[in-house]
Amino acid sequence: MAYATVRRLAAGLLTLFVLLTLSFFLLRAAPGGPLDRERALPPRIEAAIAQRYHLDEPLAAQYTRYLVGVLRGDLGPSFQYDGYQVAELIGAGLPVSALLGTLALLLALLLGVGLGALAAVRAGSGVDRLVSALAMTGLALPNFVVAPLLILLFALGLGWLPAGGWQRGAAGDLVLPVVALALPQLAYVARLTRSGLIGVLDSGFVLAARARGLPPARILLRHALPPALLPVLSYLGPAAAGLITGSVVVEQVFGIPGVGRYFVQGALNRDYTLVLGVVLVYGALIVLFNLLVDLLYGLLDPRIRSR
Repeated sequence: MAYATVRRLAAGLLTLFVLLTLSFFLLRAAPGGPLDRERALPPRIEAAIAQRYHLDEPLAAQYTRYLVGVLRGDLGPSFQYDGYQVAELIGAGLPVSALLGTLALLLALLLGVGLGALAAVRAGSGVDRLVSALAMTGLALPNFVVAPLLILLFALGLGWLPAGGWQRGAAGDLVLPVVALALPQLAYVARLTRSGLIGVLDSGFVLAARARGLPPARILLRHALPPALLPVLSYLGPAAAGLITGSVVVEQVFGIPGVGRYFVQGALNRDYTLVLGVVLVYGALIVLFNLLVDLLYGLLDPRIRSR
C-alpha cells in the first residue's frame, strides 16, 4: 500500500510538471501579450517593463527561470496587479473559493447520495422517475443559467437573499453561490449513486445478507452502499478540485473575490504568471484529491486494498 501511494505521488508530480510546461508554452504561443495596451506604450517604457519581468530573455531562459522559481516556492510577480506576488493573490482568493466549494460539495454529496439511494431502492417507481428527471434537469442547466435564475427568483423576486457581493462570508452571501455550484454536482452524484447501487443490490453478497435475515437498512448502509459509491469517488476527485479552486462563472455572476475571477482577469490581460499559478494550484489539487480517492477505495472495497 505504501509503495503504491509513493508511485501514485510520483506520477502526480510528473503530471504537474507536464501540465506546467504545456501551459507555459501555450500561453506564450497565444496571440497578444502582457505589454499589449489599447494605447501603445513608448518603446523605452515597454523595453523597461519587459526587462523588469524578464520578457526580453529567450523563451528557454524564461522557462528555466520560472521553473526554478516554482521549485523554490516563488510563483513570480503578477503582470496585471502591480506590486503583488501571484502567491499573495492566490492566497487571498483561495480561502473564499475553498469555502464555497467545500459547502457546495457537502451539499451535493448529502442530497445526491440520499436521492440516488432512494431512486435505486425504488427502481422503476414514480419516485425513481422523479429523481431521474430532476437529475437530468440539473445536468442540462449549466452554471451560467442556474446562477442568474437563482438571483431573479430569490434576490430580485422574493427579496430573501442578496443578489451578490461578499461581506467576509456572511451567511446570506453564501446561499445562492453554494446552491448554484452544488446543483450540477448533485445531479451527477445522484445518477452515479443510483446506477452503482442498482448493480450492487443484485450482487451475490447482498442476496446472501438478505438470506441471513439482516435488516434492510443494515444491508443498504453497511453492505450495498459502500461499494456502490466507488463511481462517485472517482468523479469527486476532479470535481472537488474544480469546486474548491473556484467556479469562474459563479464567482463572476455573484461578484465573489475568489481564484476563478483572478484566473479570468489574468487570461484576458495575458498575465502569464497569474494564469500559471492558478493552473498549478488546480493541478496540485487534482493530484491530491485523486490520491485521496485511491486511498478511500481500499476502505470502501477491501478487494482492491492490495492492488
